[in-house]
Amino acid sequence: MISYEPLWTTMKQKEISQYSLLKSGIDNKTLDSLKKNKNITLLTVEKLCRIIQCTPNDIVEFK
Repeated sequence: MISYEPLWTTMKQKEISQYSLLKSGIDNKTLDSLKKNKNITLLTVEKLCRIIQCTPNDIVEFK
């Protein structure tokens, strides 16, 4: 099972809001998918990594 819990922890540590993600090009549908642990593309993971300045391990984990 995929979990995006590390994303929310990383965002909190780096003080990055969901609004910041929206302003950086992440759309509402993608945010909703992240909240519901649904699939997102690797391009989206790459984009999140660039925005947050982190690695994929800081965004997603497999349980």
